[in-house]
Amino acid sequence: MTNDTLGAPKMLDSHVLDDMAEFLAGADLDLGFDKPRSETRVVAAMSGGVDSTVVAALLHHAGYDVVGVTLQLYDHGAALKKQGACCAGQDIHDARRACDALGIPHYVLDYESRFKEQVMEDFADTYLAGSTPIPCVRCNQTVKFRDLLETSKDLGADCMATGHYIRRVVGENGPELARAADPDKDQSYFLFATTHEQLDYLRFPLGGMNKESTRKVASALGLEVASKPDSQDICFVPDGKYTAIVEKLRPGSGRKGEIVHMDGRVLGEHEGVIKYTVGQRRGLGVATGEPIYVVKIDAGKRQVIVGPREALETRGLSMGESNWLGANSLEEACASNTPALARVRSTRPPKAGHMAMINGQPGFMFEDAEEGVAPGQACVLYSTGDASRVLGGGFITGTVSAYEADRLA
Repeated sequence: MTNDTLGAPKMLDSHVLDDMAEFLAGADLDLGFDKPRSETRVVAAMSGGVDSTVVAALLHHAGYDVVGVTLQLYDHGAALKKQGACCAGQDIHDARRACDALGIPHYVLDYESRFKEQVMEDFADTYLAGSTPIPCVRCNQTVKFRDLLETSKDLGADCMATGHYIRRVVGENGPELARAADPDKDQSYFLFATTHEQLDYLRFPLGGMNKESTRKVASALGLEVASKPDSQDICFVPDGKYTAIVEKLRPGSGRKGEIVHMDGRVLGEHEGVIKYTVGQRRGLGVATGEPIYVVKIDAGKRQVIVGPREALETRGLSMGESNWLGANSLEEACASNTPALARVRSTRPPKAGHMAMINGQPGFMFEDAEEGVAPGQACVLYSTGDASRVLGGGFITGTVSAYEADRLA
């Protein structure tokens, strides 16, 4: 595919953005290139939702040569019926209609096999290993910010823009990643694996905006998706029944095993470790006379280990597949016990502590114990102070139990 086949932007209305100035406060439409915008090609990654559609529209009206690209990632039939999904069925149709209305080229790339291998199968294997997966990170890390990014370069694009709520800030040593201005929409937890090289190429125009303003812009531009619901849950899991997906991908994964109390008592039998996650209380099917929670999953022994709530408290954690965006190296940060803030769930605020080496791996020690830290989930690291800069993170591989440490003290 050559650049000549992509066409050129249609004539722009110079007053379009001026009329929406009050909604656009915080939008980053200066992509930082020393050449005319009409000669700057941008691939807009379009999921079919309001955020990515607004990005494509704003950059088009700002004068850039915009090309819309949508990924077809998974089963068409289920996606046609599911509301709030992305990258399939109706969403592809919505992205195409938006590009037609804007007068910009649009391409649909069939990434189903890549998505199945790199995201869905990893999702199933992580559950089978007794950990809790986070497929949105895997999707950004592989399919979107690796595969699609390379395709964007093949299309002759100078950069790729997405509708994520996160900020790209150029510092003394190049681009840095920072939390979005709207804390309720901040997606930094899902983007910690973005590398320095990828940041050189990526742009996030909505990082300084809030969702209300984005919808107002969509409405002002006459975009049909202005009131479209946000994506919810995991896109490839119909009705939230993730165990059905795991059993489909890995037949026989629902093997029975024991539910064991931390004190060694066998309390009952379960229908498969894939149906449990650390921190779970409901649906255990056993009674002890006191509240109990899943505190650990031993996939090798097919055991679900339960205990009191205080057993969920974690003093520290180790990380694998780490990505470091801070100064020097991750190993140096751990060796010097660099202060930082850590977030272990997307809905929780970052907590204070310091970097450390734990069991031979990069890790983090909390000042005050954190609860419900689950292997397989992400630990995302932020700078101290205003906690805005993303330092990187990794996938949690192990934990240091505050409960056990206190009992042994």
